[in-house]
Amino acid sequence: MNEEKLENLDQIPERPDLSLEILEIIKGNFTDSEIRDKLSLYHENDIAEVIPDLSVSERKKLYKVLGVELVSEIFAYLEDAHEYLLELGNETAADVIESMDADDAVEILDDLSDESKQQLIPLLEPEAQEDIKLIDSYDDEQIGSRMTTNYISIKNSFTVKQAMRSVISQAADNDNITIIYVVDDDERLYGAIDLRDLVIARDSTPLLDIITTNYPYVYANENTEDCIEKLKEYEENSFPVLDNNDKLIGIITASDLVVAVDEQLGDDYAKLAGLTSEEDMNEPIFKSVGKRIPWLFILLFLGILVATVIQSFQAFIPSSLIIIYTFQSLILGMSGNSGTQSLAVTIRLLNDDELSFKDKFKFVFKEIKVATLNGLIIGIIAFVCIGAYIQFIEKSFVETFNVSGFAVSLCIGVSLLISMIIAGLDGTLIPIIFKKIGIDPAVASGPLITTINDLVAVLVYYGTSILLLVNLIGIV
Repeated sequence: MNEEKLENLDQIPERPDLSLEILEIIKGNFTDSEIRDKLSLYHENDIAEVIPDLSVSERKKLYKVLGVELVSEIFAYLEDAHEYLLELGNETAADVIESMDADDAVEILDDLSDESKQQLIPLLEPEAQEDIKLIDSYDDEQIGSRMTTNYISIKNSFTVKQAMRSVISQAADNDNITIIYVVDDDERLYGAIDLRDLVIARDSTPLLDIITTNYPYVYANENTEDCIEKLKEYEENSFPVLDNNDKLIGIITASDLVVAVDEQLGDDYAKLAGLTSEEDMNEPIFKSVGKRIPWLFILLFLGILVATVIQSFQAFIPSSLIIIYTFQSLILGMSGNSGTQSLAVTIRLLNDDELSFKDKFKFVFKEIKVATLNGLIIGIIAFVCIGAYIQFIEKSFVETFNVSGFAVSLCIGVSLLISMIIAGLDGTLIPIIFKKIGIDPAVASGPLITTINDLVAVLVYYGTSILLLVNLIGIV
């Protein structure tokens, strides 16, 4: 019996196919009110998933059935919402834009052609136009471009009863009500109140007693990546966004932060892969080429430099030692892998802006020790395995020069140790230096680190081979 229970715990119940259910409702023989009632039981994101599967006529019918408010919530989850917005007609499209959070509206409008925007924006209410203009005034890298004006604020001079009355009146137009923001008479941020604290407060309680005055905030023109680092440790649903005069102009929600973190990770991953920014699956070919070619151009010349160094060593290495060329790719590969590992750990660590110089020094020292230990282990394994391979399988080399195969494997083992230590140091120091001089450390991409370490590994490997096999043993 207990074994059956354990087996059941390991099994994950199969989830229903919500897309299929929603399509059956939309395409089924139901009245408009029945469709609306049935779809109200599903999340807007799940409804958005089926929009591309509908015909134009089915979508137009659905828009009419659901109404402007629900359609605007669904459009907020559509990846190509601008394409479907044009199906609504200008008047209805303007109503949908007005019902959306300003940041979502800006995102959709940015994807529209200039002609479509010129037709839609004049149809919006002046307040909606102002909100969109405000958010659109900030660059994509600034947190202000991600904020929404969907929030509730009250005056610090209110009583608890006045504050509650104001919250209720604003809640009809703003659904971010978990945190209530408090401003002074000049609209400067004074603090914040948890809705629960306001609800349970007695009428006689001074409002100032339940206000958190030192509430975390960001300035609209701050870099998004920097703001993420400031706010990710706070477990709050939203954070106020201020202008340079400390006036409250918007909020950044937790869901917006999640999207920002996801985009940051995608952008960092793209840079680690040697791209200038993250690619979209549907973007034009030449745009993708433009993102990849800068690093490839740089790496081409670094690769030529590596090839030139290899060529220069050939003058010092006799043709009889062709066996050492066999293991060149092993040295380069392990060096590159070691550097990339250190790079990934370092970039992750550098996301913490609170690291002191002492912390960074301690981290660099740790990475050197890790790289040394890894290089020692890999070097010893390579020394034993490759030495045995040359000694007992590739006997022609041993018989021709009367030299142990372990002499060659010693070159390989020592080269692996030295190149992996240097690679680990490169992968750690280069991002730290880039960060110090104000360059995104992710720009120290995997391909860049790998190519630099290729150059180092070539110098170490052939230098060691010449010193040991040519100069000391005297192979010619």
